[in-house]
Amino acid sequence: MPAQARLRSCAKVRVVTDATPSVPGGEAITTAGLKALKAELQALETEGRRAMGERLLAARSLGDLKENAEYHIAKDDQAHLETRIKRLRARLRDAVVVESTDAATFAFGRTAEVLEEDSGNVHTWTIVGPTEADVTQGRLSVESPVASALLGRAPGDAVEVQTPRGARRYRIEKLVS
Repeated sequence: MPAQARLRSCAKVRVVTDATPSVPGGEAITTAGLKALKAELQALETEGRRAMGERLLAARSLGDLKENAEYHIAKDDQAHLETRIKRLRARLRDAVVVESTDAATFAFGRTAEVLEEDSGNVHTWTIVGPTEADVTQGRLSVESPVASALLGRAPGDAVEVQTPRGARRYRIEKLVS
């Protein structure tokens, strides 16, 4: 079976109508997150393995394998590569794409502009699965306190969230997508 066909069949698609995705035995992920996961796995299984093979071949040509540091380092790196591939396959197998049908509220996979009332800063955040989260890129984990408080809220709604720096108030200005 070709790698692409195998990857395509691993993920389940589930459409939820509530704002808070709960996926027993699975990992909630956005469509974009699934696409990125598949792309990373494909790259590691093809170019990554090919480059590792070339590196091992070059290291073997340097002589005695018992005392060849380059070879042992390459073998360790190969083990790390295979471990990464195995973990990505497990994530892909457990992935459940969550699509919200509620267009009126801030839900999983949706993007909104959120005003931090105390500072006046406006953040553009998308609520994503825990493995997709990256605050610097505007992606909040659905499991974070801020995202949990904002889930299911409509534009104009304000929430107060307890953070390590104290209570913060956020108001959803508008839904972007």
